[in-house]
Formats: sequence, C-alpha cells, structure tokens
Amino acid sequence: MMIFPFFWMLSTAFKPANEIQLMPPKWFPSRFYWRNFVDAWNAAPFGRYFFNSFFIATVTTIGEVFFTILAAYAFAKMDFLGKNVLFLAFLGTMMIPGEMLLVPNYLMIARTLHWLDTYYALIVPWLVSVFGIFLLRQFFLTIPDELWDAARIDGCGRFRYLWTVMVPLSRPGIATVALFKFIGSWNAFLWVLIMTNSEMMRTVPVGLAIFRAEAGTEYGPLMAASTMAMLPILLLFFFTQKQFIQGITRSGLKT
Repeated sequence: MMIFPFFWMLSTAFKPANEIQLMPPKWFPSRFYWRNFVDAWNAAPFGRYFFNSFFIATVTTIGEVFFTILAAYAFAKMDFLGKNVLFLAFLGTMMIPGEMLLVPNYLMIARTLHWLDTYYALIVPWLVSVFGIFLLRQFFLTIPDELWDAARIDGCGRFRYLWTVMVPLSRPGIATVALFKFIGSWNAFLWVLIMTNSEMMRTVPVGLAIFRAEAGTEYGPLMAASTMAMLPILLLFFFTQKQFIQGITRSGLKT
C-alpha cells in the first residue's frame, strides 16, 4: 500500500494521454512515452528550479553540519556554566510550532534585513538545527572520554581533537544529520513560497506546485515532473542508507 502511489506516479509519467484515464485502468504503459518528461521540462524553468534546490540544500547542509559539530561537541564533552540549562532551552524551542514564527521571521527578513527574494533568506535561517545538535550530541556521548585523556597527554588541543578524532569516529552520525538536512531543504515548501517572489528564485517543490496549477488535467507531464523532483532524493537515500541507519542506531545507545 505504501509503494502503490509511487508506482502509479511512475506508471502515469510514462503513459500517453489516451491511456491515463482508461477504465478499467492500465497498470503499465503500452510503451514508454518519454514526451511527458520533455513537455514538463519545457513547460517551466525546471533547470533553474533544480539548480536553486541543489544549491540551497548543499549550502545549508554544509553549514548546518559545521555548526552542529561545534555545538554538539560543546554540549557533549565540555563543561561550562549553565550547560544543561542551555541545552534544555535549546530542546524547548522544538516545542514551538514553526507556523508561529512565520510572521515575525518574515517581518525581520523583509523589513529589517531586506533579504526578501534572495538566497540569504533561504539559507541563513536554516544553518542551525536543534534536532541536529541533539542527534549528534547523543552520538558524541557514545565516544569514551578516555580518548580525550590520551590525546591531551600527547599535547592535543580540543580543536584538533574534535576534527581529527571525534569527527572521523562520528561519520555515521554526521551523515545522518546531513541527510536529514539535505532532504528537509530539498522538500521545503512554505518558507520558500513566502520568501520568494520571482520565478528564478523558486525551488523544485514550489515550482512543481505552480506547475500543477498551470497543467490542470495534463496528468502525464505532471507525474513526469513529480518523478523528476523525487528522483534525486531517492538516489541520495539509496546510496547513504547504510550510514543513515548506523547513525540513527548508535545515537540512541547512550543518553
């Protein structure tokens, strides 16, 4: 049942128009009708949409991984005044619905920073994730402190220890954080819709929604566009699922 919508989308994407609404329905196309993909690609600037989505997702993923590593290490392995209180305050922000922050964030982006319809508005707010910090902190806690004691005896500082010991040992957890962020950035819809005005700043989800309104009952090109939008994420997960599962599993071994 879970796979059926994806199967039907893929099947419809390759059907000619006269086979899509047949009753009883045809489960498989009589031939692969690639014209749907050509029509969908030419009907809207999907090349620009894909570039925007890939650029934003890549930059936000790199930025979040960097800041998450620093914050997670501080909360997991360093002692400072108010650490637990600050960490609980961070976790508390996850209880605030994102919809409550849309209006104040929009006013700040549009009126104070003047970032409306720019890459800054689509990248900077996504550079930090509380969930990513929590997940990687739990992963860092599974690494024994004896490694730091041995490294300190050898004259290793905290910054060097973080990047030469902690990060290599935490690659599955970092890969999990990166995968979550890339998928979240790629699929982001509401924030991008609010923050962009021009067609050249749209991402794949927003462009696909507008294309759906314009395509109407042309289900072949619509399903072809949906298939193209979903394919990069499926390929990404297929090649990183091992690291993803390892990261999720090991991050819950110790609290």
